[in-house]
Amino acid sequence: MAKQPMLKFVDVSRAMPEKRDADVRNKDFDEIYVEFAQAKAEEQASRCSQCGVPYCQSHCPLHNNIPDWLRLTATGRLKEAYEVAQATNTFPEICGRICPQDRLCEGNCVIEKSGHGTVTIGSVEKYIVDTAWDKGWVTPGKPSQERTESIGIIGAGPGGLAAADMLRRAGLQVTVYDRYDRAGGLLTYGIPGFKLEKDVVMRRVEQLEQAGVHFVQNCNVGETMSFEDIRAQHDAVIIATGVYKSRDLGGPGAGAKGIVKAIDYLTASNRASNFGDSVPEFESGELNAKGKKVVVIGGGDTAMDCVRTAIRQGATSVKCLYRRDRANMPGSQREVQNAEEEGVQFEWLTAPKGFKGDTVNAVIVEKMRLGLPDATGRQSPELIEGSDYDEPADLVIKALGFSPEDLPTLWGQPELEVTRWGTVKAEFTTGRTALPGVYAVGDIVRGASLVVWAIRDGRDCAEAVLADLTGVGAVAAE
Repeated sequence: MAKQPMLKFVDVSRAMPEKRDADVRNKDFDEIYVEFAQAKAEEQASRCSQCGVPYCQSHCPLHNNIPDWLRLTATGRLKEAYEVAQATNTFPEICGRICPQDRLCEGNCVIEKSGHGTVTIGSVEKYIVDTAWDKGWVTPGKPSQERTESIGIIGAGPGGLAAADMLRRAGLQVTVYDRYDRAGGLLTYGIPGFKLEKDVVMRRVEQLEQAGVHFVQNCNVGETMSFEDIRAQHDAVIIATGVYKSRDLGGPGAGAKGIVKAIDYLTASNRASNFGDSVPEFESGELNAKGKKVVVIGGGDTAMDCVRTAIRQGATSVKCLYRRDRANMPGSQREVQNAEEEGVQFEWLTAPKGFKGDTVNAVIVEKMRLGLPDATGRQSPELIEGSDYDEPADLVIKALGFSPEDLPTLWGQPELEVTRWGTVKAEFTTGRTALPGVYAVGDIVRGASLVVWAIRDGRDCAEAVLADLTGVGAVAAE
């Protein structure tokens, strides 16, 4: 009788890829995890219980067929595993690196719930697709037949690129317009290299170009080109701009020099450290933490990116202020652990009251406690009177989240409907807006969300565009 290749979770313990030593990795922007060896990837994949109702799959926004590609990996059928992974996910190697698996697939793994430790789904996914790239299995999605329909996509982030990939495979003519000089959106300029090395993103962009997707860079819609001009050139337009308006912070001294936005700080760092660009604000020290006492305000994944970047830039100290406790922070617990290992200090239950100095030299901090739950069920932070203290700071980074830009005003399109939160009104399942031939996907519809949701939206929208323009469905990724 053949040996059972799966259900080894009872005998085999959960293992993550080895992390580079914190005192080494906190000095560079390389990814922190060492790649799984084949034997280790097969071993960890074999822990899957192949359960009848795969909660990992149902809790994945893309509904990736995780049990099947785990089984294929465990039995050494890696090319087939890659084909299964790529069939539902345009960028599986990116999701394997940056998805919060602890909140999605791995967090809902059946064997995790039974106390045996989750299957390391994200790391196996990354291994499968990195191997596929090394073996030359990943090829441009060139269509078998060209079509005349033309699509304009505004925004080269994950949602826009996912839609571009699906539409190009179906033979449509696709042009992507983006405000930056490189495609990728926050994948390129928002997420640091230690989580997502930039060649991983750039090779996908190059592959889309090889497939025939045309990119128009440095195009700020409403300034360099009007929305109406883009609509006139295409049969359909997809808005995939993301949300880039940083939420601000008030209080005395909030306008002091040395208080910066997270997106500006991370973009400067990615340009200088990962691409070698000349960035005057980085070189002058304005957006560089080297030799400074750094305070980051916020508790999400962007805040984690900022604190870990500041450590690598050579800050003398890095502290993160968050108004709730560790259990209630929105960011990934893995990221908090990585940050602590690398030397970041977290000040839980604290919030900024104001700032001192024309050039900031301290944050006035007030201590908080958790009171009764709010409407969402989370405990609301309450101020502890008389608890103020000064936290020395030479650089303060505001990582408070992002809101939508006012697209109807910026683009001169008052008929483009938005919600009371400023997001574009569109059907979640199709991306259709009230404007004929105009669709919207990703964060500009959902609000600030996950990369995996943007990919899902882009793929779903591509299906709707194809149905509306051609009457046929999308071509599955090869």
